[in-house]
Formats: sequence, structure tokens, C-alpha cells
Amino acid sequence: MLRTLAFILALSAAGAAQAQDAATPVVLKERLVSADAVITLSDLFDNAGVAGEVMLARAPAPGRSLSLDPAFVRDVAARQGLAWANAGGVLRVTVEREARTVSASEISAMVEEALFVETGHVYAVNLSSLRQDLFAPIDTLGGPEMVSFDHDASSNLFRAQIAPYPGGDTLTVSGRAQRVADVPVLNRNIARGDTITAADVDWVRLPENQVRGEIILAEDALVGMSARRALSPDRPVRSYDVEPPIVVERGELVSLVYQVGPLTLSAQARALENGGEGAFIRFVNLQSNRTVEAWVEGPGRASVLGGRSGASSVES
Repeated sequence: MLRTLAFILALSAAGAAQAQDAATPVVLKERLVSADAVITLSDLFDNAGVAGEVMLARAPAPGRSLSLDPAFVRDVAARQGLAWANAGGVLRVTVEREARTVSASEISAMVEEALFVETGHVYAVNLSSLRQDLFAPIDTLGGPEMVSFDHDASSNLFRAQIAPYPGGDTLTVSGRAQRVADVPVLNRNIARGDTITAADVDWVRLPENQVRGEIILAEDALVGMSARRALSPDRPVRSYDVEPPIVVERGELVSLVYQVGPLTLSAQARALENGGEGAFIRFVNLQSNRTVEAWVEGPGRASVLGGRSGASSVES
């Protein structure tokens, strides 16, 4: 009887050893990620084969992580014919749930759009209640959506319900909005006399209470103008910082045209100051030696129009 029992135990030990020898050795992946709602052996091991479909646990919320006991993982893997030696001595098997991130900047943009639709004005938004990004499952369709929105125009406080994906759980965000204006600024140093081009212009947003009347707000009021002084980048440009490019320089001879009704006369004149196109500056008529004020029409040309206000002549 004793010899029979010993023989059975020896056969059992041999069978266990053979089963262990037949097990497929596996190692943990460098990054442990679950793409769906469950954690499986294939999320942990590359060569799990058909055993990879076996579930270990429910996955955490999107963007979050869950830690598993290595002994538990080893036992489940062994029952499926996988041998994990844990040679690295891992203390916790931490798995991350893959997700799409909905950033605070995306949420701010949604609130800014809602404010523009409601008021017709541009706002800058400061979120006060959002402490972390929102996450959506990687396999969901559609982006974040605003479920509800409330805005107090007197205090500019707002509250919104945001779902990270259609049908997802909503999160309440709140904060303050401030009316702003889009202002063109220069993106490089501009020397005095340089002409500003479209490539020199960027845009910034400033609180409306900082935008004074002399600040240029339209790009076409800036492009093509000449700097009256050295201008720095990233600062609003004031109307008196620029002028039309000089096309007639002081001392230059021009053709001066006098026009009164159907009568047109021309004479040669010398400019007494610099002037851009459309500028009203002084000239001396070389035939009469009288000083006149005339409109600069372009390089080498100026005109005195009898019907235009401010055009007058004076004794030199």
C-alpha cells in the first residue's frame, strides 16, 4: 500500500513538472494599457495567444489607472498555460485605461463660443472650478459637448455642464468671462521709416478697458504705413505711431497742379517738408516764389484743388 501511494505521488509530481515545462513563458509589456472596459491577459503580455482574451478585472475610468496583485496575475496566467516569473520583482501591476483627453483649453473655447453666440462679443474665459482634464473612452465617437450654459451678464460669471463625449457623464465648470478685443500687433522690431507689411502683423487679445481710442484695431490701417518712430513687437500700435510712407521728400521738385473748376494750371514747386500720399504739406512755387499748401498725390506730384477745404496760399 505504501509503495502504491508513493508511486501515485511521484506520477503527480512528474505531471505537474511536465505541465510547468509545457507552459508558455511570458513577460510584462513595457506599458500596460487597456483600450476598453476590461483588463485582459493580452493587455499585460505580448505573446498570450488565445489566453489573452481571459479577463482579469474591470478597467478603470478613462484616463485613470488600476493596480493588480502580481500573485493574482501570476495565478490566472498559470491556469491559462502562461508562465510569468516576475523576474523584475514587480510589486504592483498597474494598468492604465486609454482615453482621449478633453483639455481645459478646449472647454474654454466652447464657453467662449457660447458667449459670442449669446452676446455677439468676444470674451476671454478663466475657468475657476476645473482642476483636471476630462477624459473620453478611446472608442467613443464625437467630441465634447455643452449640455447646459448659464451666464450672468452683470457679473460675467458663468456655469456650464460639459460632457466629454456624447452621452457621457457631465461635469460642472464655472468661472468668469471678460470682454476682450482682438488687436493687431507687430511681430518684430520696426525701425523708424520702415514700411509695415502683412507679414509683420500678429494678433493679440486685450481686455476692452485697456483698448484706448488711439489704438489701431484694423489690419488694413496698419499694413502699408510707415513707422514714425521705432516700434517694438507685441504692443498695440497707436494711430500717431505711423504715417503714410514718404513719397515726396523735403527739397524735392514736384509738378504742382492748380485746379479750379474747369481751369487747370501747372507749375514747378519745391517741397518744404516730407509727405506721404494724401498728406497736406507746404510747397514753394518756383515761378511766383509763393508758399502754398497742397495734397501729395504720389511721387513727384501734388495738387491744389480749389474746391477742397484747407487748400490755401500764403505769402512766403
